[in-house]
Amino acid sequence: MDRQNRKTALVTGAAKGIGRQIAYCMAEAGYNVIVNYHSRREAAEELCREMERFGVETMAVYGDMGKVEDIRRMYDQVFERFPVVDVLVNNAGISSEVYFLDATEEMFDEMTAIDWKGVFFSSQIAAKKMIEQGVKGVIINLSSNQVDGCWPRATIYAPTKAAVSKFTRNAAMELSLHGIRMVAIAPGYTDVGWEPGDIRLKAAGRLPFRRFATTTEIAKGVVYLASEEAAYITGTTLVMDGGATLPVVAANDFVED
Repeated sequence: MDRQNRKTALVTGAAKGIGRQIAYCMAEAGYNVIVNYHSRREAAEELCREMERFGVETMAVYGDMGKVEDIRRMYDQVFERFPVVDVLVNNAGISSEVYFLDATEEMFDEMTAIDWKGVFFSSQIAAKKMIEQGVKGVIINLSSNQVDGCWPRATIYAPTKAAVSKFTRNAAMELSLHGIRMVAIAPGYTDVGWEPGDIRLKAAGRLPFRRFATTTEIAKGVVYLASEEAAYITGTTLVMDGGATLPVVAANDFVED
């Protein structure tokens, strides 16, 4: 991607984890990259310095994706420097685990605000600017394989991701009139550097591939969906969970130990 035709990508929640790797891989692919962060300014700025070695422009911008006023301020700053966002990756989210009977209104409001409301209004602002500038952009939302599978302590988190996947389909239908694509990626367990002894690590041996996804694998999926090679893909969710939701049970007579 030459400098004159270089596109710009905004990745929310990009200071760590999957979001960080998405931003890095987008820069590697030749995109200018805007790194949204909430509490990790130094990490976001360090990532920007790392990505600049690819010869792209970068920007770190603060914004609480659970607050619409913050999202609007973030885009105001972005559009002062970049005329449009060609690719928006709605990655920011929290996944606090709580049993249904222990959930509080505060937990519900915080998770749905960041994981769902933020995706909606971030997409709306980006899409309006794309239409204004005549850009046939791409919006990629991070969903989860928990939309199809059921895990304990996810009675708030999983429904927010179901909303994201359904929103992706509905909004894609409307945005197609403007040549804008919207798609989602639904990762399963992904190795984001959990500490040894974390109970989630025990799940790897029960997965079909006996391992978790890497953040790079998820990021490469995003890069592909943002590319021209995926120009006919819209309104769908790509599940990237290594087949975790395929078995009826975690182990059966057809699976060798």
